[in-house]
Amino acid sequence: MKSYNNRKNKTTHADSDKRYNSVKNKLLTVAVSVLTALLILSVSISAPILVRPFYYIQIDMRNLAEKTGYSHEQITEAYDDMLDYCVGITDEFDTGDLAWSESGKEHFTDVRGLFLLDINVMVACMILMTIYLLYSNISGTRPYMFRGHTPYFHGSTTLLAAFAVIGGLCAVDFDRAFTVFHQIFFPGKDNWIFDPHDDEIIRILPEGFFASCGAFILAVLLVLCAVMIISSVLSKTHRGRVTKHT
Repeated sequence: MKSYNNRKNKTTHADSDKRYNSVKNKLLTVAVSVLTALLILSVSISAPILVRPFYYIQIDMRNLAEKTGYSHEQITEAYDDMLDYCVGITDEFDTGDLAWSESGKEHFTDVRGLFLLDINVMVACMILMTIYLLYSNISGTRPYMFRGHTPYFHGSTTLLAAFAVIGGLCAVDFDRAFTVFHQIFFPGKDNWIFDPHDDEIIRILPEGFFASCGAFILAVLLVLCAVMIISSVLSKTHRGRVTKHT
């Protein structure tokens, strides 16, 4: 009788451990899926911010020197000074030879907060993803495979679905989407509406440039999501073949 009870207790503990590990792995999958989505999103948003040549090539492409009357050097200097402030390289706001107002500076201070938030999220996600990969390899812990796919797949597909909706709205009416974006991220403020006489920086940042930034962000996001999704599908196919032959 005692032996039977011992076996029963061992079975109960084993079942309990199995359920615990199952829940833990499912939570791990959700966490890594969210981490994947945040990492891809933050990297994509950072692309036009950190890759300055993306703007430089548009100076000639959009004929900014001819349209504004500023030299190529003045435009580049103004953009670099503005961006240095927005990404935290300097605490002094400036736009080179171009005039700026206190209201304009306040808006770029708000922009600075958003840019630094995105960069910090990107760095934090990179660190957390590195820790997860090291922990997973050392401990042998594996996330739960919902529908046979890795958390990278689920994070990427969820992000793509969200951007499909956002991209569709922007494609229908970019001007309206641009306005709504500023109303959401700069609530109760209208200092993002510049007077080109007071804040000359807006002359070298035409609406078309922001549309290009959106396209750049979307392109980077699509590439990163595609890599994650394709690798997950290939991994699922490989696991299926291994299981079939064992």
